[in-house]
Amino acid sequence: MTTSPKSEVWTVFKRLLGYLKPLKAVLFFAVVGLTMYALVDATFIAVIKPFIDEGFGGQASQIPTGAGGLTNLDLGTSGGFNSGSDVLMMAPFVVIVLFSLRGLANFLSTYCISYMSARVIMDLRQEVFEHYLTLPVSYIDSENTGNLISRVTYDTEQIARASGSALITIVRDSITVVGMIAIMFYFSWKLSLVIFIIGPIIGVVITVVSRRFRKVSKNIQAAMGGVTAATEQMIKGHKNVLSFGGQETEAQRFAKVNDQNRYQTMKLATAQAISQPLVMIIGSFAIAFILYAASIDSMKAELTAGTFATILGAMLAMLQPIKNLTRVNAEFQRGIAACTTVFELLDTKPESDTGTLDVERVKGELAFNNVDFSYPGQEKLALNGIDFTVEQGKTLALVGRSGSGKSTIASLVTRFYTGLKAGEITLDGSNINDYTLASLRSQVALVSQQVTLFNDSIANNIAYAYPGEATKEQIINAATLAHAMEFIEPMPEGLDTQIGENGVMLSGGQRQRIAIARAILRNSPVLILDEATSALDTESEKAIQDGLDNLRHNRTSIVIAHRLSTIESADQILVVDQGEIVERGTHTSLLEKQGIYYNLYQMQFGS
Repeated sequence: MTTSPKSEVWTVFKRLLGYLKPLKAVLFFAVVGLTMYALVDATFIAVIKPFIDEGFGGQASQIPTGAGGLTNLDLGTSGGFNSGSDVLMMAPFVVIVLFSLRGLANFLSTYCISYMSARVIMDLRQEVFEHYLTLPVSYIDSENTGNLISRVTYDTEQIARASGSALITIVRDSITVVGMIAIMFYFSWKLSLVIFIIGPIIGVVITVVSRRFRKVSKNIQAAMGGVTAATEQMIKGHKNVLSFGGQETEAQRFAKVNDQNRYQTMKLATAQAISQPLVMIIGSFAIAFILYAASIDSMKAELTAGTFATILGAMLAMLQPIKNLTRVNAEFQRGIAACTTVFELLDTKPESDTGTLDVERVKGELAFNNVDFSYPGQEKLALNGIDFTVEQGKTLALVGRSGSGKSTIASLVTRFYTGLKAGEITLDGSNINDYTLASLRSQVALVSQQVTLFNDSIANNIAYAYPGEATKEQIINAATLAHAMEFIEPMPEGLDTQIGENGVMLSGGQRQRIAIARAILRNSPVLILDEATSALDTESEKAIQDGLDNLRHNRTSIVIAHRLSTIESADQILVVDQGEIVERGTHTSLLEKQGIYYNLYQMQFGS
């Protein structure tokens, strides 16, 4: 986007209007309603002149020159009054018709714009949410979770203000102002010349304040993201907060971001509170000028009471729309600021998916050929010269200290991270970048240390994203192999039991067994177990080991483990340290070397 503020606002607003294209008919009726509303107001002011000049028989056709001024208007004799009785008889009916039309126009415009706003919010939220699903893992890792949530909730709500209530005011009140100015010039162009002086001054005030509104609005969005992040952090760590007595710490943390949000909101309110009275004061000079000009003898000769009342009424009627336009400017600028943030997110490039290879099922031969890799923004290599091959149906185990690069190897297989510094990763002899993302990831079943479950039934969690429809027998079979039926069957609703957000109703070991059952049901040719038994007690681990052995049968498996007892039967074991392979071999051969693996084994099992 261009850095020019005016150009940026127009570019963003034009892009926002693109979301209204499918709603052209609704927008048309909304504009018709808003225009009708404004024209009714202008018409009501315009008919003041005949009501006064003709309704009172023309006896007060000139502004009096006596010392009494406006208080000495001669309303004429009773005969003069009767001559204008027809006009006065029509007045009530004209008022009723005009205000009925006004009410109809208000309903039509308000309903149509509310409908458009709701649709724009829904479409934008859906687009942002779906875009999150396409973004690379590195982007999500680098962003504040609260800000990401705020994009979907708070920012889209601000956009609704720009496309909703702001549009009502901008269209309706702009037409009202134009209509009132036209009436003034029609009846007395000399008195109306003041508009050319006052108008530009008001325009300058609104322009200056707009920049301030937009800047502060962006700060409010950032502050709102902090509020969301602090709240989410406390809720996720609620048990830890209570157990460590961290209530006061969390309260102070939230108070800080909450106060920052208040501070930014007050900065916006201050700018708004200053701009509105300023516009009103400028407008008062226009009214004062008209009152003064009307007292000049040469002007009195040209004005009737009705003309003067109409011009004064038009000027007064303009003040509220101008005030509304100044006030809604804050909402509009908040919406534009939110649009800018959301559109920047939507312009973030999704995961690279240039592969064309699409296979139903690979054999499963996986190879790392001298792979060097570093995370985005870091110069230090996370992996250095990683070289190994896992044949079809074989098991490769990765061991080493935390942070040595084991999980990084697993993440590269599924292309969660891309951009190797050197080397290549192949699956069945083809570079993994040649596969489409969907095809590649359908070949891999992942059971990670951090199990993610959804607020749904146990059965639906096991069958999550299963291609096609999983039968109950398939789910039970997968749960049995994972030794999950041992705790599922005693539950009152069995597989239909709701487990709460992230499986809060289950123990850590039970959650991991459901995750393993999910991997078993997926039946992918490549299996990655990243600390899959870390949350299991000894008894559960022994029970599930049989299931894992069955799962690994005829599958290429990469097992990352701290517990060496779970990988003794692996076909090949790699010891990883500082991103490099420092030892490799079978369990027996590595013990014979009495190197790093031997020392790790001794630490866990003693002599």
